[in-house]
Amino acid sequence: MGFEQIIWRKNEKGAFGGVNRSVENSSLFQNSSTIRMFPQSDGVFHDTKVEAYMPKQTSLCVLMLYYTENGLFSQARTTWEQLLYSSFIPSVEFISRLFDAYARHGKFDEVINILRYVDMRNFSILPNVYTLAIYCFGREGQLELMEDMAKEMASRGVYISSRTANAFVLYYSNFGSLKDMENAYGRLKKSRFLIEREVIRAMASAYIKERQFYELGEFLRDVDLGRKNVGNLLWNLMLLSYAANFKMKSLQREFIHMVEFGFRPDITTFNIRALAFSRMALFWDLHLSIEHMEHEKVIPDLVTFGCIVDAYLDRKLGMNLNFALNKMNLDDSPMLLTDPIVYEALGKGDFQMSSEAFFEFKTQRKWTYGALIKKYLKKHYRRNQIFWNY
Repeated sequence: MGFEQIIWRKNEKGAFGGVNRSVENSSLFQNSSTIRMFPQSDGVFHDTKVEAYMPKQTSLCVLMLYYTENGLFSQARTTWEQLLYSSFIPSVEFISRLFDAYARHGKFDEVINILRYVDMRNFSILPNVYTLAIYCFGREGQLELMEDMAKEMASRGVYISSRTANAFVLYYSNFGSLKDMENAYGRLKKSRFLIEREVIRAMASAYIKERQFYELGEFLRDVDLGRKNVGNLLWNLMLLSYAANFKMKSLQREFIHMVEFGFRPDITTFNIRALAFSRMALFWDLHLSIEHMEHEKVIPDLVTFGCIVDAYLDRKLGMNLNFALNKMNLDDSPMLLTDPIVYEALGKGDFQMSSEAFFEFKTQRKWTYGALIKKYLKKHYRRNQIFWNY
């Protein structure tokens, strides 16, 4: 692939390959003090940001953004031609807004046309425009066009940043096959760039969607479970890969390894274990896990309570529920603190789903865990009753 041909190199100043970093420091990612807000006109040009052009070019830029964002492409093309005749020098921010607008309407040929114009005029922002095109195509799932941009960058000796390299893996995780995703990850490794947190999550989600939990575990080990800059994410995903297949011995072993490596379990860590214990009706392990949470001063959330309620009711042990909950504060306001990626692998319990539906009721101003459990028990015990109409 063309992406493999791109030269990956970090210079002494920390900039990769000499690419103008303004594309990643523009208001795509953060606000720039050098960009000013244009006056609003009847709400049409709200939040339109372009650099200070000549008055005529300013008006044309604002008009073109309006036309493209509203799908008025013939007018946009006419305005673009007027800009070209005025010796127009576009800014990175302006091109970014145009790319986003055209991409939302599926007008990828227009994105390429703008890039060709920048290339023809030999503007210094060309490397940044290539990068913007990669983000633009990737966000819309246009992986072939994204690769084409990489090939062009390679042919021109344009280097790529760590963030853009991670973006390739992210977009293949979201829109490509597992094989394509793994190939993109392999190229990232060869570049010696560090995989970012968001990309780790995206790859993990792709593996979970395909129920490839063994491959997920191998990927996490390859990333390095000892990495501290992503918190507990890697370990939690490793535990999740075992919990999803109910490999309880491996789950417990990896939990011990996590603690030995100096990581402190969080609410997601405990709830991954609690969900597995609940589904397997391992009541003793479930209670020990709750006690461990209390010892570590980790506050239980709605998922934790749901593990206990579902485990007892599914085994028709509702009479013992008070004993199971006596060490937990039923007067607390419900919180949902668990990483949502857990639900992708293990789903949501019945108590949690019912409670989330109760939150939408306007009749109750303030819910507590006790009120939710009381409401749920009433619903649970009535669901098998037969009501006769006379």
